[in-house]
Amino acid sequence: MEQLFLSVLNVVLPVLICVGIGYGLAISKSPFDNKVVGGIVSRVGYPTLILSHLAGTKLNVGTFLDMMSAAALAVASFGVLGFVALRFLRLPVRAFLTPLMHGNVGNIGLPITLLALGDAGMAYTMAFVVVVLISIFTVGMWIPAGVFSVRKLVTSPIIYSVALSLILMATGTSLPQPIVKSFDILGGLSIPLMLLTLGHTLATLRIASLGRAVLLTGLHLVMAVGIAMGLVWLFGFTGAERGALILCCLMPSSVATYLFIDQHVPEYGPDVAGFILVSTLTTILVLPLALTYWI
Repeated sequence: MEQLFLSVLNVVLPVLICVGIGYGLAISKSPFDNKVVGGIVSRVGYPTLILSHLAGTKLNVGTFLDMMSAAALAVASFGVLGFVALRFLRLPVRAFLTPLMHGNVGNIGLPITLLALGDAGMAYTMAFVVVVLISIFTVGMWIPAGVFSVRKLVTSPIIYSVALSLILMATGTSLPQPIVKSFDILGGLSIPLMLLTLGHTLATLRIASLGRAVLLTGLHLVMAVGIAMGLVWLFGFTGAERGALILCCLMPSSVATYLFIDQHVPEYGPDVAGFILVSTLTTILVLPLALTYWI
């Protein structure tokens, strides 16, 4: 069992080391523009990464859509349960609901599933990432801002990269090799840039209430376990599908949600930052345990 646990740590530690380098860049005040990097990842990195992995993956379209459906149900379940819990705890929904709803499946989920489950696991995680990203840049913006807009949704290159990937998967068509190789290069930038950005952002967050952060982290973890168990049973997932779904549900709160909280309800920014930081650090313990005893 000790050997198995060490093997799991070998999967998790490379991710943590990359995050630590990003943290070190912030501490040393090295030049690093989160907005520029975030724009590159969201507009170039994510779309090309999706196309690079999905278009060349021998994955049944129906199975991929099942995972997207499971991801949508997961986000909705986190939203409903989170809303009820926040009302009970008398915490502001506008500030804390979106961090409870959206896990960091991009920054941490993709590299973890790639290392632990291979290309198949990463392909399933892509389905989860697509749903979470769409939700973050729609619902994740609307709730803190109190404004409804679909402009971000229809102008997102992620939507079109997914649509093209599904067409290629369904028809068995391949992209020309020069395009495939360029997408491989551009998509390959995404994971290291995401991890560096995560570490850099965590280093700059201001924490207000540690107790509240621990409470919300525990609440998020309990919801994650329950939702993962329910969805695995509902969809009958096995193998890489099951592992990817569980890992995605266990991801810590997304750093991307903090940007909208800080913009629209800045008085709760430090509280949300504390929640994101504590939930991310908790991942160091949770993921090895989940990979060893559950997945």
